[in-house]
Amino acid sequence: MKKVININDHSVLPKYRQIMDSLCFAIENGTLKKGDKIPSINQISAEFNLSRDTVMYAFNELKSKGILISQPGKGYYLATNETHRDEKVFILFDEFNAFKEDLYNSLVTALKGRGRVEIFFHNYNLKTFKSLIYESIGRYTSYIIMPASFDNTFHIISRLPTDRVFILDRLKPELKNFSVIYQDFEMDFYDALVSGRTLLKKYRKLVFIHSGGKEPAERVNGFERFCNEYKLEFQVFNSIDGNRPGLYEAWFVASDRHLVQLVKIAREYKYKLGKKFGIVSFNDTLLKDAVAGGITTISTDFAEMGKNLGDMIFNQKKSVIRNPSKLIVRKSL
Repeated sequence: MKKVININDHSVLPKYRQIMDSLCFAIENGTLKKGDKIPSINQISAEFNLSRDTVMYAFNELKSKGILISQPGKGYYLATNETHRDEKVFILFDEFNAFKEDLYNSLVTALKGRGRVEIFFHNYNLKTFKSLIYESIGRYTSYIIMPASFDNTFHIISRLPTDRVFILDRLKPELKNFSVIYQDFEMDFYDALVSGRTLLKKYRKLVFIHSGGKEPAERVNGFERFCNEYKLEFQVFNSIDGNRPGLYEAWFVASDRHLVQLVKIAREYKYKLGKKFGIVSFNDTLLKDAVAGGITTISTDFAEMGKNLGDMIFNQKKSVIRNPSKLIVRKSL
């Protein structure tokens, strides 16, 4: 008889849930097919030192979903090649913004009605981050975590089942055992600048506003590398305040507050965007397509991130994926 049940004594998932997940995964990867007989309650109980009640509970749940049927005196058989498995997904984002909404909507679409999603925000508060994760243990089938600027979070996240955790946004060495969809902030910035170098030639200086804190420091490396390689004058400031933008300068901003400041300054000094003054923002939204005739952005593809997340959840395969990013050129450059 095929070995299809896997039990991890160190997992926080209840044993009955592990039995259900094992059988569903065996169906999804083709190990089991409709009509196949599965191990008996007694066999599973003996092999994994489980109570019969635990195994029976799992079987009854699968019967209620139409996945298993029982034949008196013969045992349990698969009734279908469809798992009908509903995911209950825990999402912990850093903060709410428009592009996180795009990611969320894309994930929900990718789940195709087969999952329920609950979303939380830690707002860069480590205590909240830790509390929300601990409270989620055992209550969900998948966990999507965005640690953001937090380092050394393995001791917190490792309380969750490793194969059901998906890390978003940053590739952190201590979280290498989990599936990850990440942005390469240094290379994304560098590659975007290279792709737009023809447009940037008309500017005498490039200025990057990097406020630090929650913003990824790797972007500074990508910016400085490009400017040095292409021998362009540049500066990095932590704020617009006290730094007056000048003609034939292109400014790069991560903060939407700084973006608004720049648009107002351009209007006040009658700087013609895309001609004698350039603005580039990070993280694309519908609003940036409309503001000031269109704001050029450097943005990862949040819809693609959500789609890949859905695929990873259903396929249960460990993956490390760099999410695609690009320069979206509009009037402001």
